[in-house]
Amino acid sequence: MSSDKKNSAYKVIAQNRKARHNYHIEEELEAGIVLKGSEVKSLRNGESNITDSYAEVKDGEAFLINCYIKEYEQANRENHESRRVRKLLLHKKQIKNMMAAVMRKGMTIVTLKIYFNDKNRAKVMLGIAKGKKLHDKRASDKDKDWKRQQGRLLKSDTQ
Repeated sequence: MSSDKKNSAYKVIAQNRKARHNYHIEEELEAGIVLKGSEVKSLRNGESNITDSYAEVKDGEAFLINCYIKEYEQANRENHESRRVRKLLLHKKQIKNMMAAVMRKGMTIVTLKIYFNDKNRAKVMLGIAKGKKLHDKRASDKDKDWKRQQGRLLKSDTQ
C-alpha cells in the first residue's frame, strides 16, 4: 500500500481490534465486496460487526464469512440476511497467493476493517495471519506496557 493511499480520506465502518492481539499479521490486502443496496445503506449507518469474520477461498473465488451487517429497516422485502456469505473482489493472482498462504500451517485470512474509500466504494482490509500462542500474546502485552511506561517517563522528564 503506497503512502499516498494511506493518507487519503476514508471512513472506517467496522474494525477488528482484537485481530492484531490474536494474530501475527504478515500481509494486508484490500478487497472490494459485493453488497446489496440495503447492505450499503446499513453500512453507511455504521451498523456492522466483523469481530468473528474471516475470508475463505472456494473454487478460485474469495468469500467473506460471518460478517454481520444489520438489516436495513426501510428495505422491506428487498432486505438482506444479516450474516450471509459475501463475495470478495480480488485479482486472480491475489486469490492464488491467499490460497497458498492458507495451505501453509496455521495461516488464516482475518478481516481487519471495513471502510468506504475516497470514491465511496465499500472495501475490506484483509490480513493474512498466523495465530499467536499465549506466550506470544504475553510478550506483546509486556512490550506494549513497557512502551507506555517509557512514554510516561519521557513526558515527566520534559515537564
